[in-house]
Amino acid sequence: MKMIAVIGAGTMGNGIAHVFAQHHFLVHLIDTDNSALEKAISTIEKNVDRQVTKGIIAANDKATLLSNITTHTDLNTGIADADLIIEAATENSIIKKKIFAEMDKYAKPNCILATNTSSISIGELAAATQRPSQVIGMHFMNPVPVMKLVEVINSKETDPLVTKTIISLTEQLGKIPCVVNDFPGFIANRILMPMINEAIIALSEGVSDASTIDQIMKLGMAHPMGPLQLADYIGLDVCKNILEIMEKGLNNSKYAPANLLVQKVTEGKLGVKTGEGFYKY
Repeated sequence: MKMIAVIGAGTMGNGIAHVFAQHHFLVHLIDTDNSALEKAISTIEKNVDRQVTKGIIAANDKATLLSNITTHTDLNTGIADADLIIEAATENSIIKKKIFAEMDKYAKPNCILATNTSSISIGELAAATQRPSQVIGMHFMNPVPVMKLVEVINSKETDPLVTKTIISLTEQLGKIPCVVNDFPGFIANRILMPMINEAIIALSEGVSDASTIDQIMKLGMAHPMGPLQLADYIGLDVCKNILEIMEKGLNNSKYAPANLLVQKVTEGKLGVKTGEGFYKY
């Protein structure tokens, strides 16, 4: 496997493209918005410079890494020769299913179709294709160049050989694959999001203030970042969306987003990306 296509040039997409290019894969980075592609390449350059400063990669490897990435606004052109396509679009099942149908239409017959979804059913996305056995989840963590974990998610129809290939590929990237089955939220978000939600409820009830809640989790549980600050970095709209997917998919009201979370999203206070969430930035 040598040619990788990544669909979506946002935070996760450019991070995934960066990591594959760093490990000598050729990458087609695809987005319908050319300005998003330009921003993605700029972000990758900055992150590579940071890696050079920290001694993670050699300065003379920067040009090679960047040359391994080509950008495309046309899906067909970008995926036609790919051995693996990773969809990293916004966390919306309608959008993702549409992309998967297009991926299936234009990809090579033996191409593996993966998604970076953090909560949406792999089986649901696979049903939009004619190759469900070749569909799998690859849930990278943010920031992708730094975080080691990749959740590898099997649907009921994923071919074990596809899983084996993705495990091996993940290891080639210097990541650690953890295989899970296809349930809403998988493992990472099924455990993380209720914790974030409970922290928001505690804040809304006046149990303590945001900084103290975060400090308790950092000092007492050895978390590098408190749950409210982490929610701001993830995006409060994303947290709300994942909780709603879990509430519906698991048919359990305990996953319902906290009222304060819903309020913040309604007010457009989504965290770091809007300058304000539970903190101001």
